[in-house]
Amino acid sequence: MMLEGHQQIDVPTGVPIWDVDPYDPALLTDPSRYYAELRSNGSFSFIPKYSILACGRYEVTKEVFSDWERFVSSRGVGLQDFSLEEPWRPSSIVLEVDPPFHTKTRAVIERALSLRSVSNLRDKFLEAAENLIDVLLEKRTFEAIEDLAETYSTTVFPDAVGLRDSNRRRLVDYGEMVFNALGPDNEIRRAAMAKAPDVVPWITEQCRRDQLDPEGFGAAIYSAADTGEITEEEAGLLVRSLLSAGIDTTVTALGSAIWCLANNPEQFQILKSDPSLARWAFEETLRYTSPVHSFCRTANIDTVVAGVKIAEGTKILCVLGAANLDEEHWREADKFDIERRPSDHLALGVGIHGCVGQNVARAEANAVLTAIANKVESINLAGEPVWRPNNSVHTLDTLPVTFQAK
Repeated sequence: MMLEGHQQIDVPTGVPIWDVDPYDPALLTDPSRYYAELRSNGSFSFIPKYSILACGRYEVTKEVFSDWERFVSSRGVGLQDFSLEEPWRPSSIVLEVDPPFHTKTRAVIERALSLRSVSNLRDKFLEAAENLIDVLLEKRTFEAIEDLAETYSTTVFPDAVGLRDSNRRRLVDYGEMVFNALGPDNEIRRAAMAKAPDVVPWITEQCRRDQLDPEGFGAAIYSAADTGEITEEEAGLLVRSLLSAGIDTTVTALGSAIWCLANNPEQFQILKSDPSLARWAFEETLRYTSPVHSFCRTANIDTVVAGVKIAEGTKILCVLGAANLDEEHWREADKFDIERRPSDHLALGVGIHGCVGQNVARAEANAVLTAIANKVESINLAGEPVWRPNNSVHTLDTLPVTFQAK
């Protein structure tokens, strides 16, 4: 029997049955109680609505999320099992594959987005951040998601990739489609996928070699096709992966960072006194808010985790948002503390499937938060923040704020 594109399973012995919908818009916009109850249930919970297991304790979630041999990504990182159903678009050849194929494609994209390549962009990223913050200080009160997070991310990243035609709305909408598609066939997913006829052909066109500048990340990926390391078609799919994962998550993380600093003015004072803490302010934002709140893995064999027998074909919802707030792993996990230095959070993945673009995301965030620390005296909410329900991403929809210049 199939449910939401994967096989239904029997409840493993000793696992509590939990009548909850993790894709309920109310939980997606305010997940704190859901996270806490998931952890309190034990190592796993069985969710009958989708016939899946869910985990939210740090150690168990890390084990499932990182063990690619037992818990694969190649069968889909959402509810759908790609061994049973065709995905809505060709699978990502870096996110939704496993070794040995993953080893080849990841090497290509890691080389294009290497620390050296990103280092060459740091001054450019910082200049763009400083110019944007100057503009926003002139406005004083503005909408931080649209005017700051989206504007910055859809300017510097597409330029770094080498896009000649950067359309902010289509880039953001494509990321929203990709991440919502990982959930069930609910209203949230259907609303996002309704944009596909306009967005997908445009994205596909931008990923072509002749549409990219010769100095960007995209051209570096295509150079691997010239040596026969990958095919021309695979190069296009890797560029597509940059656009699907490199915009939406960064927009989310930047918006959440502003939200965290506005709600914790004492932490902003610490950042202003030592702007070098910008990196750790970003890492703590990732831990505290978990921009990607959930990803799935599929058991590829019969196995055991934390004493629980897991059958082959079981879909496991790894709730990263819950794991990153596990008080068994972090002292005062419910507090935002930029001096915490949580280098082992799960927000950017772990192991071979760690976020391949994390060097770029960190460079962008460091530039923005450094510019804010140097130029902004205070950050205050200018209205009620609104969170947007998304099947995989915990993201703000609107965040009105006021920046006071130093």
